[in-house]
Amino acid sequence: MNETNNKAIRIGVIGAGAFASRRHLPSLVESSDAEIVALCRRNQEMLVKMADHFNVERTFTDYCAMLDNVEMDGVLVASPHALHYEHAKTALERNLHVLIEKPMTVRSDEARDLIVLAEAKKRVLLIALNPPYWAHGLFLQKAIQDGEIGEIEAININWVGDVREVYGKIPFPANLPGVVPPTTFRADPKMAGGGHLLDGGSHLVCEILWATKLRPIAVSAVMDDADTDLRCAVNLRLENGAFCTISLVGDSEIRRRFHSTYFGSKGTLIVDGIPFKVTMQKPDGELLVHEEDQMETPQQPVDNFIDAILGRAQPLSTGDDGLRVVEVIEAAYQSSRTGKIISLSL
Repeated sequence: MNETNNKAIRIGVIGAGAFASRRHLPSLVESSDAEIVALCRRNQEMLVKMADHFNVERTFTDYCAMLDNVEMDGVLVASPHALHYEHAKTALERNLHVLIEKPMTVRSDEARDLIVLAEAKKRVLLIALNPPYWAHGLFLQKAIQDGEIGEIEAININWVGDVREVYGKIPFPANLPGVVPPTTFRADPKMAGGGHLLDGGSHLVCEILWATKLRPIAVSAVMDDADTDLRCAVNLRLENGAFCTISLVGDSEIRRRFHSTYFGSKGTLIVDGIPFKVTMQKPDGELLVHEEDQMETPQQPVDNFIDAILGRAQPLSTGDDGLRVVEVIEAAYQSSRTGKIISLSL
């Protein structure tokens, strides 16, 4: 993946919206190894605001026109979920490196197709799932892989908050961060590809799989609505026999409450946030508390993406990681619709 020239890595953006303006584009602007060469989104008025704010000269409302008319090395895909596959595939076919905002895709066959294509083209494919880029995510993975709590026996994750505004159910707060306001594409099942489990829940599934490095073998779920869920409960059985539960609520009257517990044969890890802290509880009752500001500071997805293109690092969140998450979520929706336990192949 090493780029031999000394020029900045040229990045185009498909889906230049509110979230990209808050997380990814500031990192690109701050990078000494990258530059934003073009922005694309369908809303012309918001596109102009984004271009003015980030000082980007080339703008497009058609992503193919951007890819055909601007020389670039890689693409950030931050478009509505159901468009990720189309946008990423088109970029890879043009021999471009691709960073995809979560979820990787809305179907597992699409995710597999992108992995095969990226390998054939020898291009970097990185998925912006949060746990590999969160301090507590790195801490969790290291503690578990170092055997600090022994063999994983059970996991319980509860994320309760209020995301009704992005589903068009209540107005957006007046003080939202970002250069432009968010859209409500999540309220359209065709564009969103699913509900809150596919959106915010992707991070929770990723945390379990990425931190434990265990594969899921069975999934079951119940939801309030299998097309645009705001409430769901998902059960996973991992390959070592451990059972995991995820409770996800997106229409709480309280903004957000997060709590995760990892039960091991030699101890327990308890995660609370935000900001996150991790408490390690030993069988003798000893508590070791690790605050987020005391943990190792992780890279952000954009920085990892650029380093991977330059051959200085491997992606912390790979296409395979993205695929495993999509497989679980796809199975959860299938389970919710059919009332059956869905088996997954190792």
